[in-house]
Amino acid sequence: MAPRMDPLSLEVVELIGTVVGRYYEEYERAAAEHSLTGAQARVLGLLSIEPLPMRRIAQKLKCEPSNITGIVDRLEARGLVERRPDPLDRRVKLAALTEAGLSTATHLRESLNFAREPLAELSTQERTVLRDLLRRMLGV
Repeated sequence: MAPRMDPLSLEVVELIGTVVGRYYEEYERAAAEHSLTGAQARVLGLLSIEPLPMRRIAQKLKCEPSNITGIVDRLEARGLVERRPDPLDRRVKLAALTEAGLSTATHLRESLNFAREPLAELSTQERTVLRDLLRRMLGV
């Protein structure tokens, strides 16, 4: 039997769950405003950092590569994503944002107020501590 969590740890877990829930609610709302699913919006967000092979997108989103293929197909049909050969290995195809995709990803990011507003109330030092604690929890 697993040891019981102390009351403070239970409260922290509940608060993290609430933050995650609110983030996903707002993310889904913002995605819907762009006629996207949450998964499509998350793929655009990842690709706004750099082009990625489908397998890597699937790893980052913790889903099957076949799901990513379908998502990328739909984004490609809308002109938001294109497939291109990886310059380091031409056998691999990268999913990359088009100009329209980059614009949509930027608008999506800018419309996410949930985290921006509460974080703005924290000092730079407090945000740094929060970031460092979250990194430590995640082992990154």
